[in-house]
Amino acid sequence: MPAGLRPDSVTLEANLMNSMGGPELSIVIPVYNEEAVLPALVARLRTFMERLAPLEAEVILADDHSSDRSPELLKEICRSDSRFRFVRLAKNSGSHVAILAGLAQAHGECAVFLAADLQDPPELILQMLDLWRAGHHVVWAVREEREGVSKADLFLANTFYRLLNLLGEVNLPPRGSDFSLLDRKVMDALLKSAGSNPSLGGEVARLGFSSAQVAYTKEKRAAGTTKWTLKKKLTAFADAFVSFSYAPLRAMSYLGMLFSFLGFGYALIVVVLRLMTRTPVPGWSSLIVVVLVLGGVQMMMLGILGEYLWRTLEAARQRPIYFLEDSSEMDTSADTKPQQVGRRFGT
Repeated sequence: MPAGLRPDSVTLEANLMNSMGGPELSIVIPVYNEEAVLPALVARLRTFMERLAPLEAEVILADDHSSDRSPELLKEICRSDSRFRFVRLAKNSGSHVAILAGLAQAHGECAVFLAADLQDPPELILQMLDLWRAGHHVVWAVREEREGVSKADLFLANTFYRLLNLLGEVNLPPRGSDFSLLDRKVMDALLKSAGSNPSLGGEVARLGFSSAQVAYTKEKRAAGTTKWTLKKKLTAFADAFVSFSYAPLRAMSYLGMLFSFLGFGYALIVVVLRLMTRTPVPGWSSLIVVVLVLGGVQMMMLGILGEYLWRTLEAARQRPIYFLEDSSEMDTSADTKPQQVGRRFGT
């Protein structure tokens, strides 16, 4: 088996803990500048975990290099409650990478990842666990309604998932899902195969394990402001389509053939008219328009090729996709852990 595809020491440690009677459930939550919502999040999680008894659960808070007081609050939470652990990424890498960092530290037989802003109700995990025990390896929490979101944002989000399902090589819930439960088998497979620019929903769907869905209403943010900027939305859009769809490349080929046929046809018309009438064919303005249009299309094609080439270069480098700066369990060997949980999560 290639070295880059073998389970890392973190996965082996998790499997060992499972065999020794570790927690059945891991809850992974990415955190980025969420000091306003962390107290409410922790209080709600503690109440929920009491309902889970006698099932054992742990919470892993993955700090995506927050610049507010979130790291200090996370340390206080972990010191006061041993069921909570945290890791801090060395730089801001996005919520999907933070979730992967949390999953790499998870000891549970299954794991749930959800947002820190309490838009995803933790209580829904009970229904997800029932479906997991029924034999499903992936349980998607599917958004039927979204509170506090404009119609324009809803339209764009739904259009994105429809296009990805139509043009991509994955099958995601039609309205998307960023709140899911994964069996240990799925976690191990995901950590071995995640790309260097991961789009988490597509990465999970690509694995192909049996799945089920639970519908819910995505609530309003409990506190703070959204970190989901236009730039991050565009990046997520590009990552998903480049990772799971060859449609842009095929569209470039078809568009190139179309313009080639049109160009040859126009050239033939010019030659025929010149031979028959012996007069130059007028049309300097139209010619300039054609040149500008073709130049724009060519630049767009080069941009699309560049997106694919850049991600190919990133994959070929096999660099870790994140490093851990701090954690609740940081020890003298911690400086070697980031090398074990990055790109392909292997050494």
